[in-house]
Amino acid sequence: MKIAVVILNWNGRSLLEQFLPSVVKYSKEATIYMADNASTDDSVDYVSISFPEIRIIKNEVNGGYAKGYNDALAKVDAEIVCLLNSDVEVTENWLTPIINAFEVSEKIGAIQPKILDYKRKNKFEYAGAAGGFLDKFGYPYCRGRIFETLEEDIGQYNDTLDIFWASGACLFIRKAVFEEVGKLDEDFFAHQEEIDLCWRVRNYGYDIQYVGLSEVYHLGGATLETINPKKTFLNFRNNLLMMVKNTSGTFIWFIIFVRMLLDGVAAFKFIIERKPSHCLAILKAHLSFYRNLPTFVKKRKKPKDQRKYYSISSVVWQYYILNKKLFNRL
Repeated sequence: MKIAVVILNWNGRSLLEQFLPSVVKYSKEATIYMADNASTDDSVDYVSISFPEIRIIKNEVNGGYAKGYNDALAKVDAEIVCLLNSDVEVTENWLTPIINAFEVSEKIGAIQPKILDYKRKNKFEYAGAAGGFLDKFGYPYCRGRIFETLEEDIGQYNDTLDIFWASGACLFIRKAVFEEVGKLDEDFFAHQEEIDLCWRVRNYGYDIQYVGLSEVYHLGGATLETINPKKTFLNFRNNLLMMVKNTSGTFIWFIIFVRMLLDGVAAFKFIIERKPSHCLAILKAHLSFYRNLPTFVKKRKKPKDQRKYYSISSVVWQYYILNKKLFNRL
């Protein structure tokens, strides 16, 4: 099975210096690529000199996560591609369980490994943890991470399990499936585009798995206390657009109405926390949602696979009202 690890870079020399050595050391089964999003620093020169075995793809513009990977993967020859953040440390034999899982069935379209926190390696990491899910209203959550609560890794998620979405921090996908379902949606630019991609993978009848025997450590880990307003804007807007795009039937409009109310509560929470810029970001996200709504209504397709997209009705209710902070309590 031909596998490629593709790392997207934009002015990230310091991250490449820190994290590329582990990828090179522990990825002998794969061809490694760096896809550069028109960097203006010397990261391309650094990689070409320090790691001549890494193949470099130069994108003409910084099109964000979505366009950056779409442009790069068109030039990658592999059956399986791993979209790997530049701030991820991989571990010895991390690829073997992933390859084994793909070989079990061609119905498996995408896979995510266990994602732990680089700074606190006994904790799950915010962006993906042990596999992602959605509630009825489109709010994402993970095994090992629900909103601000991160679980300690004590081996409780060392399994292999079907999940709804795989984290874009370390996402393995069959290239043929990636192309079949329509690649990453460039209208998202960044944030939650991997959930949109995984939703389409499922709508086309493929499975998405979490493989806990493969471990990586992610430096990221933004929470609602540390994210910037731009990320707040993209997360709230893109989540609404994703819901419109991927659900079928007319009930989605009731879901969107409820989401608008819940987003209003989130905006009020930011005011109480004295974060007016984040409250304004939610307002801007809703205005942008309305502007983009006609485009995304046109993107709606009847799914080939009619599986229910949600596991629980409301993770917000479970977490904030019923005080259920751990995945196994939901």
